[in-house]
Amino acid sequence: MLHGRIESHLERVLQSRHGLSAREYSLLDVLSRQRDGEGGHLQMKQVADAVVLSQSATTPLVTRLENRGLLSCYLCPTDRRGIYTDVTDAGLTLLRQARPTHDAALRDALGEAVQDPRLGPLVRALGSVPSLSAG
Repeated sequence: MLHGRIESHLERVLQSRHGLSAREYSLLDVLSRQRDGEGGHLQMKQVADAVVLSQSATTPLVTRLENRGLLSCYLCPTDRRGIYTDVTDAGLTLLRQARPTHDAALRDALGEAVQDPRLGPLVRALGSVPSLSAG
């Protein structure tokens, strides 16, 4: 119930202000964090796992973002069956623009949820987790 409420709010705000779905934002965010790591890209199965989708549902998501120039896909040089996905500079720019909107929308959704007697205890418990409350 809490997840659905948060995701719905994020979806509306991100779509209206940046033309991104919540899953598209999540994918750009995950890939941007990989850029600094070894390899700087993810295989399609890793992408699916990161955004909690099946591989068949991930393909259209990646294709949409690739068609918009926000992601690039390429074959693995050592395994021609492997397809890698990486965020482009345009994707990073959009992500930087959308991140403050996302964070504010998340705070708003949690602020509303804490008022609900059924969700308030969970929201307060999440706020006490050090890695979450540090921002």
